[in-house]
Amino acid sequence: MARITLSVLEGLERGHVYRNLQTPVTIGREEVNDVQLNDERISRLHAKLQEDSGRVIFTDLNSTNGSRVNGHPVQLRILRPGDHLQLGRCTLLFGSEQEIAARAEELGVNVTALLPLQAPPNRSIPAGGMPDAEFMIADNVNSDHMFMPLFFGERPPLPEKMTTIQRAQLADLLTCIHEQLQNVVLDSASHDDNERIMQVSWERFQSLLLMNRDIARYLQAIVSPDSGD
Repeated sequence: MARITLSVLEGLERGHVYRNLQTPVTIGREEVNDVQLNDERISRLHAKLQEDSGRVIFTDLNSTNGSRVNGHPVQLRILRPGDHLQLGRCTLLFGSEQEIAARAEELGVNVTALLPLQAPPNRSIPAGGMPDAEFMIADNVNSDHMFMPLFFGERPPLPEKMTTIQRAQLADLLTCIHEQLQNVVLDSASHDDNERIMQVSWERFQSLLLMNRDIARYLQAIVSPDSGD
């Protein structure tokens, strides 16, 4: 079982650090959780962190208001040191100082590049949507840097120990995506060399929109295999 560190950056428990938590770890509003957060926007059993093949996986347990990682809505996510989890009005930092520093060194960035925004006291960007009026007037929160990247130039590794049919299905899926992206690249044309603007035909742009829709459906089917979609 993996041991993890979670630091509460925003919320009523701000400043509390949960060290050496042994997975699986549950987060929610009720006392039965390993990490209890006092926030009416957080579900009684909101999320779970579990270890699989040496990695820590975050799962939203069909919470009412959803979860965000680095500002992006997620249901299932392999966590990396420096990721911040937004549940309701609470923000949790994943990883110890040593783990975050090691990842920053591996990526060749300053540690501060991996750390989340600091909002006004006891406030964080709500997991369920855009910031409210109080956030919009905060000096350190605006539309230009509201979200942090989920990947800092990293490429998620391919799944291991797949069956032959699973490898074939994944190869087909990636080939389909690669083909459509290649068509867009080959069809694009330079609009203005000085402004570095590329033009894409309306048909290719529509194909991108359809691919975006299909990928969203694939993601939904992966995180919720019993949804019946």
